[in-house]
Amino acid sequence: MDMKYDFKHSHNPEPHRARTKQILQAHPEVRNLIGKNPYTIFAILGLVALQIVIAWLVSAESWWMVLIGAYFIGAFADHSLFVMIHECAHKLLFKSPVANKFAGMLANMPQLFPSSASFERYHIKHHSFQGVHELDGDLPNRWEARLINNYFIGKVIWLLFYPFFQLFRLGRLKEIKAFDKWVAINWAVQIVFITVIAYFFGIKAIVYLLLSFFFSVGLHPLGARWIQEHYLTHEEQETYSYYGVLNSVAFNVGYHNEHHDFPSVPWNKLPQIKKQAPAYYDTLKSHTSWTLLFFRFLFDKELSLYSRIVRKNRGKVCLKDESKPDIEMI
Repeated sequence: MDMKYDFKHSHNPEPHRARTKQILQAHPEVRNLIGKNPYTIFAILGLVALQIVIAWLVSAESWWMVLIGAYFIGAFADHSLFVMIHECAHKLLFKSPVANKFAGMLANMPQLFPSSASFERYHIKHHSFQGVHELDGDLPNRWEARLINNYFIGKVIWLLFYPFFQLFRLGRLKEIKAFDKWVAINWAVQIVFITVIAYFFGIKAIVYLLLSFFFSVGLHPLGARWIQEHYLTHEEQETYSYYGVLNSVAFNVGYHNEHHDFPSVPWNKLPQIKKQAPAYYDTLKSHTSWTLLFFRFLFDKELSLYSRIVRKNRGKVCLKDESKPDIEMI
């Protein structure tokens, strides 16, 4: 079937486990990078405080200031908070899984939508079952890909409402438990936070936080991150890293090949993986600008939501009981 109307099908296992083994054999010192970074909690506290303060400041300003503040400041802050939630999902802050869960919920608060607890379970499965359509929530739904395809206006709508398209994917992932006490707690925390912000700061503060959230994941150069990570921008390479300047304010989230190869390495040490094993990464295609990729995605008709690899091969990983902690592949 033409690539335009179907995903790219692969009969090979996902590439990261094999590369991890090769790197550890050639560079066993990389294993020393694995660990926790409890100081990340201070980044979370700072970013949450920043968003609350700006929400308070714009509450007395014009609607134009709310919009500008959300696009040029709030989007970057919320994008960084997504990275913090991601760190918590991989249990890279504290030894206690419970402490990591609550840290993720703290980072989630300014984003309004309760997503931290759910993100953890779906994202870990993305690592374990990359490209398996019924388990990898990062893959678009088939109807989603057909609807948006490679149309400019469709891509604009997709980026603008990206969180909702992600939400629609949950029904496809039937093998993953969608609700438990942690999701309920996450919802309760968000309801309390929204109520407090609305009561003390008013509607403009809520709109600022809402726009910050949507810009951070959607119609903004930062939204190109979702294209950068796994869309087939260079033939059939399945995962791509970004080595641009915005890594400095995005906690190295662009080091995506490195992260998939070593998901138990915290954000501050991801660049060291590439430095210690350059032969395994310098030969891979990568991106240096999210902004250029953002516009390429919008206008390049050869790049569509079908530009993804799917597979039936689940490897040797079994779907585990959701009530039990995940053990990272290293």
